[in-house]
Amino acid sequence: MNARMKQLAHRAAQVLAKPEPHVPSPCVSVCVMDPQSATCSGCWRSLEEIGAWSRMSDEAKRLVWQRIQQRIVF
Repeated sequence: MNARMKQLAHRAAQVLAKPEPHVPSPCVSVCVMDPQSATCSGCWRSLEEIGAWSRMSDEAKRLVWQRIQQRIVF
């Protein structure tokens, strides 16, 4: 696991540990889609998740953070 992935995994754990409103975006301004995984190399979100982020509820955003954690592990 590279440093960027470790940092994102740490941030995911922080976000998921605190049920606060206004869930932060996982975007790290590295917007490159990986054709193999169909996720962004920076934030590990799918295009669908990136596009819908601003319209998601906090609960849905936390689910995305959970999926990011799962993607990083695998």
